[in-house]
Amino acid sequence: MQFRQQALSKLQSPEQLDLPVRFARPQGLLVLCVTVVVMAAACFWAATGSVASTIEAPGILTHSRGSYVLQSPVAGQITEVLAEEGETLPRNSPLLKVRTEQGERVVRTIDAGRLTSVTATIGAVVTTGADVASVERIDGAEDPLVVLLYVSGSSAASVPVGASVDLTVQSVPAQQYGVLRGKVAAVGRAAQTQQQIARFLGDAQLGKQFSEDGRPSAVLVRIERSDSTESGYRWSSAEGPPYAIGSMTLATGSIRLADQHPIDWLLP
Repeated sequence: MQFRQQALSKLQSPEQLDLPVRFARPQGLLVLCVTVVVMAAACFWAATGSVASTIEAPGILTHSRGSYVLQSPVAGQITEVLAEEGETLPRNSPLLKVRTEQGERVVRTIDAGRLTSVTATIGAVVTTGADVASVERIDGAEDPLVVLLYVSGSSAASVPVGASVDLTVQSVPAQQYGVLRGKVAAVGRAAQTQQQIARFLGDAQLGKQFSEDGRPSAVLVRIERSDSTESGYRWSSAEGPPYAIGSMTLATGSIRLADQHPIDWLLP
């Protein structure tokens, strides 16, 4: 009975149509205005703003023609080593003397370059095809260094030629001397095997190291030159390290990709 009386009482009351109706509180209008402004600003930034992204990749300082592993063409005992590591040798230069059953033979370089390592020692016995030395192909001490970065195959396609690269060199403290500046000169579109990397760098261990996460693509980086630094290259600091940097030094590159508008992420 109580609910019935309340219903009848409500039906008998006037509709009060002449009273104003409050649709929203002032605080609610303020929140709505702020939300609209924020959404408008976000849409404007998404359409006109840009976001930079980078790819990190391991690499090595070397020369553009790479290195080769010199193998002994004969079997026998090494009686003399005719060159020292670090020495620049011309093509067909004598490197080792080997005593064979047919007499003493000379092992010679097959291309001009800098002798980076000699694995053969006096008195050691070598077989035909055994590795005896590694030689980096250069024409002279003034040949400029380059950096080879090994980027995962899925990321290499997004690397543009001309992209800026910051290079952290293993032998140079980045906190003190900064990073090397460079630009992408070429991008290898075909992924390389461990054997291909080792053959170009003249080092089987490096081939294994750079391919341990899968077959990468090689990205060639030209280092920017500078006459005001001791190394002859441009660094993020004013002077860079007070010493020269050598080839076959490990490095890590940060490749800056093309800037993107955030709205591009939402569009197909």
